[in-house]
Amino acid sequence: MALRTEFLYDKTQILAHLDVLQELYPSLTAEQYDRELDLMLPHNYSQLAVYANDKCIAICGIWIGNKLWIGKYLELDNIVVCTSHRSQGVGDLIFKTLEQKAKEENCNMLALDSYTSNFKAHKFFYNQGFGPKGFHFIKLLNREAVR
Repeated sequence: MALRTEFLYDKTQILAHLDVLQELYPSLTAEQYDRELDLMLPHNYSQLAVYANDKCIAICGIWIGNKLWIGKYLELDNIVVCTSHRSQGVGDLIFKTLEQKAKEENCNMLALDSYTSNFKAHKFFYNQGFGPKGFHFIKLLNREAVR
């Protein structure tokens, strides 16, 4: 299986792969996604898409930002590999590609959030060289907003 990666910056390109993102968020509609992207794209959001034979099989959101304690960083957001293509090296390709992108962008760190109950993903993240640095505390103000 020949895999190809492509960075997506254009809203139309990103919207074309809603079906992949819906594997993680099945209730996400095209209208909701369109509105969310209008808010996200102006703030350094983009995506990395992975294709197998010109079919998109994985998406990973990307944020590039700065924090006082570390400076410039690249954050992986909503890493989705289609169920039919898991355990085939797609995740490894995503992480290697984004690490290279972070180096090209002069980032000092890669970051990601993961639900505390997602143990299978945690094992993968450790194997990619990630480790916990702290806690990401949240206070939900609108429970219905959680997808």
